[in-house]
Amino acid sequence: MDTNYYQSSNFKVFNHKFELPLNYSNENSVTITVFVREIINLDKEKKNQPYLIFFQGGPGYESPRPISISGWIKRACEEYKVLLIDQRGTGLSTPVCSRSFEGLSDQEIADYLTYFRADNIVRDAEEIRKMIIGDDRWSVLGQSFGGFCAMHYLSFYQDSLDKVYITGGIPPLDAHPDDIYQRTYKRVLEKNNLFYNIFPQAINHVNRIADYLIDNEVYLPNGDLLSIRRFQQLGLNLGFSDGMPMLNFLFEEAFNGKKISYLFLKNILSIQTFDTNPIFTVLHEACYAQNFATNWSANRILDDFKEFSSYNNKKLFFTGEMLYPWMLDDYQELRVFKNAANIIAKKTDWPKLYDEKTLINNKVPIAAAVYTNDMYVDRDYSISLANIIPNINVWETNEYEHNALRSDGKKVLDLLFERIK
Repeated sequence: MDTNYYQSSNFKVFNHKFELPLNYSNENSVTITVFVREIINLDKEKKNQPYLIFFQGGPGYESPRPISISGWIKRACEEYKVLLIDQRGTGLSTPVCSRSFEGLSDQEIADYLTYFRADNIVRDAEEIRKMIIGDDRWSVLGQSFGGFCAMHYLSFYQDSLDKVYITGGIPPLDAHPDDIYQRTYKRVLEKNNLFYNIFPQAINHVNRIADYLIDNEVYLPNGDLLSIRRFQQLGLNLGFSDGMPMLNFLFEEAFNGKKISYLFLKNILSIQTFDTNPIFTVLHEACYAQNFATNWSANRILDDFKEFSSYNNKKLFFTGEMLYPWMLDDYQELRVFKNAANIIAKKTDWPKLYDEKTLINNKVPIAAAVYTNDMYVDRDYSISLANIIPNINVWETNEYEHNALRSDGKKVLDLLFERIK
């Protein structure tokens, strides 16, 4: 373990680097670096606080950077020493990017990426726990996909856990992505209609942009073509509390005279992170896979929802958190992953992610926030799994969207901490 630290205001921040196996089943495995940032409240330093490790949403996204220690992180530091782990392949943890695989075949790239699901992320956490606190238990906070990681932790390493907190991330126990996306597309359509109801002026703005993209080849500052289908992917933001107003303001500033403005194009490039975080694109559907292939589920199920491919009624509908094979062509930074992603989409021998027998005998206290109108994680699947798990306290609310931990983190943690004191 390699460690250094600095002090920020009333907090001490340690940067840890761990060398861990890529493949835990192979004693001769190559190693990867896993980075963890530890934050300690100096006012609590002498109280020997327990540890809380945070799993970020995604998959494929690094932990938040504590530019200012506020919100949920500040609140968590009142109770815990907080560990922000950059999940393997993200941030400072041997990041996966288009330049990571020079000289490797498509099959070798695919094989490498199969080790970046929740199971190995949790194995990394377990190894780190042993190095930091030995046999002692720690607590987990999982946001979105981080909740999927927390549920895997509960399934296979329950004796390592003291308490578990989940925000917008109780996964389906064994649902196929086909069924998941049937539900998700419906919720995305609802969010589209809500967006246009709140911001009716956006209809004309969006129509003007769409017409322009149909009649002209428009390129983003990095050289990628801004097609209609890529423009539609801005709908990924419709499920965040600030997403709808953000998109409305973005569309307002789309034109400079009669041409698309550079500001608009630059903003789109900064909003869309599929190419900077390629694990999300390549493994998103695989994070549901258990002994079955996904076969680009969202792309196939899209055929059942003609609203997204029809622009004849002069209302463009945006897609959401769906990944499509065409992205491996349209995003130039993703092209190196194209054939590997297709291999992964056909893979059938994915191991189980959750163990029902263990979960129905759970003894770890769990507090979970379920957002009734969550666009990304299906409420009914979440409640269905929660109903079979003992010692779980579910707080369901329609007051917040999926990003509540980011938008109102102190209040969210206050409510969760109260449920398992």
